[in-house]
Amino acid sequence: MKDLGDWKGIWVFVEQEEGCPAEVSFELLAAARQLSLKRGGVEVVALLLGNGVRGLGQDLLRYGADRVLCADDPSLEKYLTLPYTRVISRLILENNPEIFLLPATSVGADLAARVAIRVNTGLSAHCTSLDINPGGDLLQVVPAFGGKVMATILCPKHRPQMATIRPGVYRRGEPQEGRGKVEEVPVHIQPEDLRQKAVETHWEKKPAQTIEDAEVVVAGGAGIGNGEDWKWVEKLAEKLQAAVGGTRPPLDEGWISEEQMIGQSGKTIRPKLYIGVGISGVIQHLVGIQDAGTIIAINQDPKAGIFQSADLGAVADFRKILPLLVEELGRK
Repeated sequence: MKDLGDWKGIWVFVEQEEGCPAEVSFELLAAARQLSLKRGGVEVVALLLGNGVRGLGQDLLRYGADRVLCADDPSLEKYLTLPYTRVISRLILENNPEIFLLPATSVGADLAARVAIRVNTGLSAHCTSLDINPGGDLLQVVPAFGGKVMATILCPKHRPQMATIRPGVYRRGEPQEGRGKVEEVPVHIQPEDLRQKAVETHWEKKPAQTIEDAEVVVAGGAGIGNGEDWKWVEKLAEKLQAAVGGTRPPLDEGWISEEQMIGQSGKTIRPKLYIGVGISGVIQHLVGIQDAGTIIAINQDPKAGIFQSADLGAVADFRKILPLLVEELGRK
C-alpha cells in the first residue's frame, strides 16, 4: 500500500487528433503550472499518446510541461478506450502522480472514468475551477444540484486526484524555451485491448469564426419563444459581425448547433462583448460567460438572474429593441 507522500507531480492528458493537439490540452498545461506553483514547484508532466506524435513534445514543453511522456505506437493512432486506458493506467501506477487532469470532452470523459476505476481513485467531472488547499489537496469546483450551487470536492485519501476540466476555463500560457525533455515510454497492449476498432472518421466543418474565438457574441435563450423571432438574434449578430450562441432550449429547438451552446454543458467563452437576449441567467449558463468583458442583458423579467451578472440591463421586450438596433446599425 502506497503512502500519500509517495505520489508526486501533476500530469495532463494531451488530447490530439492526427497530430494536432486540442487547444484544451494547452489550457490544462497552464492550469497544471498554476497548481504546481502552489505545490512548491512540483513537476508538470504531459502524457502524449498516438502514432508518430513525438514531434509534438517540444510544443508541450514550451507551453508548460517539464517533461513529456510519449507513448508512440501504431495501435494508438486513433483514440480507443481500451488501449489508451491500459497504457495510462500502467504509467500512473508506475510513476505515482498526485494529480491527473483531463479535458471534459467526449474523449476525456470516456477515458477518465475508465482510468479512475483501474487505479482505484475518485473523479470529479466538468470542473470549472481548480485550487490547492493548505494541506496540498486538490480542490475541484463543479456546479451541483442542477447548477444552484458551486460544490467544492476534494479526495484526501486517494491518489491520483483526478478531474476533467471544461475547455475554455483556463487560457493557454506564454511559451517558454529551454524547458524539459521528451521521453518515450514502452507500450504493452494486450490482445483483449484490440477488440475495438475505428470504422470511420467523420469531420464536421466548423464556421470561420468559432464562438470561443469571437470578440462579440449575441446569444438567445428560451425567452425568444419561436423560430420566427430567432431571426432577430441572427440579424443583430450579422450587423455586429458577431458569433451567435444560445442556451439549451434554442439547441433543443434546432435554432443553434451544439458548437454554439454556451454554459456548463457547452462552451466557455471570453468575448469582449456579450449580449444575452431572452436568457434567464441560471448558473449553468453563467459559468460559460463569467469571463466576458462586458455583459448586456435584455429580458422582460426584472427578476431574471442574468441581471445580477450584467454590466448593462434592459427590462423590455426584445422584439421592440432588436429591430431598432438592427435598423440603426444598418445606417453605419
